Amino acid sequence: MIMKNLSRHYKKIKIAYIKVAVLSCVAAAFFLPQRQSLESTGDNYFTVYLNGVQVGVMGDAEEADECLIAARRRLAGESGEMVLAESNLTWEGEEVLWGEIDDRNVIISNMLGALRGSVKETLNRSYTVKINEYTVNLASTDEVIALLQASLKKYDTERNYYADLVLDADRELNVLTTQIYSTKEQQEEETEEVMTSAGISAALNDIFLDIEPVSEKDFSDYELGLLELSFGDTVEVVESYLQDYELTPLEQAIEEVTKDQEKEQIYEVVAGDTLSQIAENNEIPLDRLIAMNETIEDENSLIRVGDELIVTVPEPELSVERTEQMYYEEDYEAEIIYVDNDDWYTNQTQTLQEPSAGHRKVVANVSYRNSEEISREILKEEITYAAVPKIVERGTKIPPTYLKPISGGRLSSRFGRRKAPTRGASTYHKGVDWATPVGTAVMASCTGTVSRAGWGKGYGYVVYINHADGRQTRYGHLSKVLVKQGQTVTQGQKIALSGNTGVSTGPHIHFEILINGTQVDPFDYLN
Repeated sequence: MIMKNLSRHYKKIKIAYIKVAVLSCVAAAFFLPQRQSLESTGDNYFTVYLNGVQVGVMGDAEEADECLIAARRRLAGESGEMVLAESNLTWEGEEVLWGEIDDRNVIISNMLGALRGSVKETLNRSYTVKINEYTVNLASTDEVIALLQASLKKYDTERNYYADLVLDADRELNVLTTQIYSTKEQQEEETEEVMTSAGISAALNDIFLDIEPVSEKDFSDYELGLLELSFGDTVEVVESYLQDYELTPLEQAIEEVTKDQEKEQIYEVVAGDTLSQIAENNEIPLDRLIAMNETIEDENSLIRVGDELIVTVPEPELSVERTEQMYYEEDYEAEIIYVDNDDWYTNQTQTLQEPSAGHRKVVANVSYRNSEEISREILKEEITYAAVPKIVERGTKIPPTYLKPISGGRLSSRFGRRKAPTRGASTYHKGVDWATPVGTAVMASCTGTVSRAGWGKGYGYVVYINHADGRQTRYGHLSKVLVKQGQTVTQGQKIALSGNTGVSTGPHIHFEILINGTQVDPFDYLN
């Protein structure tokens, strides 16, 4: 009986032990690190590191990237700006049957801590402004608008215009550009909208047209002042994320954008221009103008109408264009009156009447780019006393051209001062010499009449030809003359053979052009 009771007692103890073991396993599932059976397919147990710091153990390496993305989102959410942090993710894998796996949230939290410890810089949301080749970085749109407004301030003293940023409709990306608003125009638009909505705008316009006859404006009827204001350069603004040292203080940016800079421009030569006048008008030293233009050798270099020269002008980085309505009184010159003479050449003129200035009152719209006037439209003009025009008689015939009198040859002496090449020769050369073998064909430089053909003191054998424009050409040191006095010759006609006669140092042709009996440099007239 006793043995039977003991067996029954031991049986109860065994059952209780089993229950405790089961409960312990259940508790372990909740309170101990997660353990799971892992498939044997190669590396299946990964220790994950972020920037060299162990952040947890995972059963799938691909989940590490997902956890890192979640950690970076949390880091970004802690600041209103863009944060730049190192994120070097690595792991070590091994193959196991059983292993402890960290909870995903724990890994993300550990990664966040590792990212905080490797934050490099906080990038500020800022705005990059581009004007032609110039760029500047500002901290906010308010600073960008302040910069634009500073450029307008110089010309809009009454503060009637203000700049704003708008989306550039011509660009596919989000690029901002500028728009200038007039407070007066906005007020007029608002008034127009109110009247239109009330249905009375059109009716009032018709009434005023019936009542007020069209009449010429008086000077007092014009609203003088600034009419239009705009930027002369395209402004592009884009949002960017930059570090503190990359931002420019607003005051410095305003100084850089509004201060005049020396900028290169092209100037086209017009009639009457000289190098010294061009330099003076553009406030450039003459030697600097010469240095900037490779086609100009020195201050005596020849320039022609239509030539393009590089000049520098003072301009700010951001140009402002404006139109002002102005009243002024001035002395003025009447336009020149030309009387054409078909018997004269175009280089022949004569003044028939001298001019005198008049006086007038004017209202005009004057357009500027920065401080430079670019156009003027006269709206009203009242003559106090009229100007007397200059009257000029001018020729209409195209003057003859002049050609080099030989083919080939070597230029051996130019026009002007020189050291006398031989005894009896002049120290001021009144023509041009080309060295050429004796017997070279000499041709008439221009159509004309032979006025002299034969021997001339110093010239040796020589030919003089008079031309229709009043000029004369001379050909010296000839070996043979082929024309006679009074003979008419045409341009390019053979008139002589070159030689070495007269006061000469060797075989060559001496060539002169005379105007009103005075020798001039032939190179100024040869085509």
